[in-house]
Amino acid sequence: MFSRIDPRSATPIYAQIAERVRIGVASGELTAGDALPSVRGLASSLRVNPATVVQAYRDLAQEGIVDMRQGSGSFIAAVGNDRRARDRATAARRLVRAMLAEAGSLGLGKDDLKNALANELDGDSRK
Repeated sequence: MFSRIDPRSATPIYAQIAERVRIGVASGELTAGDALPSVRGLASSLRVNPATVVQAYRDLAQEGIVDMRQGSGSFIAAVGNDRRARDRATAARRLVRAMLAEAGSLGLGKDDLKNALANELDGDSRK
């Protein structure tokens, strides 16, 4: 889940961690009661300061996505279907914006993207 954290990204690491959890909840990969990695464990595996992980978990707790339990750890809170749907839509928009930005830097236009997306969705990536 946290393998896509990019320390070279312009997005702060705590925000990337929080976003990965949001996506995990929205997709159903994480469900109510699932334990998140310990602060120290995740910080060690990502090679970041534990305060970075704490910031991500606190942000998620403020949003009602995570329950932080002193001495027990951090767990996914019960999240309604409407919240999951909103988070999925937000993640999709963010993905599209990133794709459009990259396409623009490569000189690709709308038609190039539409054709490529249609081909990928149809399962024919040879075109």
